[in-house]
Amino acid sequence: MCGIWAIFGHDVDSITYCDDSFCKIRHRGPDAWRLQFDNRIKEACIGFVRLTIVDSIWGMQPMILHEFPHLTLVCNGELYNFGRLGEEFGIKYETRCDVESVTQLFARGGIKHAVSNLDGVFGFVLIDSKNRKVYAARDPYGVRPLFRFEAKGTGLLGFSSEGKGLIGLKRLVKDKLKNGFCDKWSLKQFPPGHFVEYDILSDGKVKLVKEERYYTIGSRPIFRPFVSYTDLKNDVHANIRLLLTEAVRKRLMSERRIGCLLSGGLDSSLIAALLMKLAKEEGLEYKIQTFAVGMGTSPDIVAARQVAKHIGSDHHEVIFTEETVKDVLDNVIYHLETCDITTIRASVGMYILSEYIKQKTDSTVIFSGEGSDELSQGYIYFRKAPTLEAGNEESLRLLNDIYLYDGLRADRTTSAHSLELRVPFLDLQFSSYYLSLPAEMRQPIDGVEKHLLRSAFSGIDLLPNNILWRHKEAFSDGVASVKKSLFEVIQDIIDPFVTQEQLDNASKLFPHITPTTKESYYYRMIFEKHFPGQAPNLTPYFWMPKWTNVKDPSARFLDDYKPEE
Repeated sequence: MCGIWAIFGHDVDSITYCDDSFCKIRHRGPDAWRLQFDNRIKEACIGFVRLTIVDSIWGMQPMILHEFPHLTLVCNGELYNFGRLGEEFGIKYETRCDVESVTQLFARGGIKHAVSNLDGVFGFVLIDSKNRKVYAARDPYGVRPLFRFEAKGTGLLGFSSEGKGLIGLKRLVKDKLKNGFCDKWSLKQFPPGHFVEYDILSDGKVKLVKEERYYTIGSRPIFRPFVSYTDLKNDVHANIRLLLTEAVRKRLMSERRIGCLLSGGLDSSLIAALLMKLAKEEGLEYKIQTFAVGMGTSPDIVAARQVAKHIGSDHHEVIFTEETVKDVLDNVIYHLETCDITTIRASVGMYILSEYIKQKTDSTVIFSGEGSDELSQGYIYFRKAPTLEAGNEESLRLLNDIYLYDGLRADRTTSAHSLELRVPFLDLQFSSYYLSLPAEMRQPIDGVEKHLLRSAFSGIDLLPNNILWRHKEAFSDGVASVKKSLFEVIQDIIDPFVTQEQLDNASKLFPHITPTTKESYYYRMIFEKHFPGQAPNLTPYFWMPKWTNVKDPSARFLDDYKPEE
């Protein structure tokens, strides 16, 4: 996990604007930083902040190779097949840094050839000074973030790992427009699974050449897989176990200590158990640390404790209070860069836990179970899907938008504390195989969500049986209590800060996804403080369960939700 930043189309004669732009992503890379001006392209400035994970000596960026001195790369990514790519394409790497494979592949076959052969997560910007081109791309699920700032009519273009690294560029737009400030700029997430190509014109301005999707969710990736498809059997359960295990194994690539978030639910428990098993097989010299968070004896704390004992991890519990929530809430919204209700609620515990990991331990690479609910129809409301096709379509929709919600939450709460997140459930080979299975196998069965995933790991003693079949908790309920959910704690905290009059006039001030409760109004106020007017771009809609008439996104309000006693 690192942070990248670049602007084009501006005559860079000073770095004064970096105070409120580039410097705002420093938390993504506390180990080193570099700001580079390209004297071959006067109107280009490239920045990089580094969290050292692989190749502490030669892995600094912007990266310019001796073999290809006209190519400059900044990349936030982990490319798990860079060794295999070297063998396959005869690459002689200059460094031991995995992201070098981006430049090497591009030089051999262009941008589409490069991104299509990468097995990993990434957001990058590549400058070809010889041909005066700028390229950018993002991994298929958007696990690694990438934002784009464009100002029509000015030729100004910016990229950053977080939106806060670009919002300050609106001052440059004001300077460029002769008639004063005008809303001719946009700040949006760069779409996952896409690449883009720009020309750098003679006057330094940029011009869009093309933007293209290179990967469709569910399709078989073209890169050489870690598990040969000829090795897969007719046993679906065995294939699921094999592919998820290998998805975890390839993500062990790290020179820093590895840990795992552990809620005690199915997804994080599976990843933690597989991680412990593989760490022993691979001979890691330390014991894997697992981390649980909750309020008092919350269901998650109790379940995670049982899992940790079963798998033998070095387990840590973080207990927080209502006062803790009050202290971090505004910071959570700032780092998330969204005003989505569900995302903010679900981020509080993860933000608190990440802060603990950073301050109290030496684990830096953190595994997590994100992506499983979207992939395996794990949300409770999938029980009400009217047809098999409707359930499948909803699963695909959630996966395509995960970068706006759960994926965003996972990245931003960990990166705020300089941690790198890894999510095996969103492995391309594993997820494409899972989605290729018949829809009737992937739907909830007998009222049990993720029945196929649970069944695949049943009977092998990887997890206690009650954990393997533990029901899905509502958003934020697991870290709090049955009597009082976390969102109710939050509502009590913010109630004094929003008046009924403000809420009554919310539609005039916020016509897009208008807040209807004091809680959502407060979230929007904090969001607008840092990202004024950007809600339509950064939060296109509120995350809500389908096939139900509930007005609150918490699963606690669904008819068939049964909290743990």
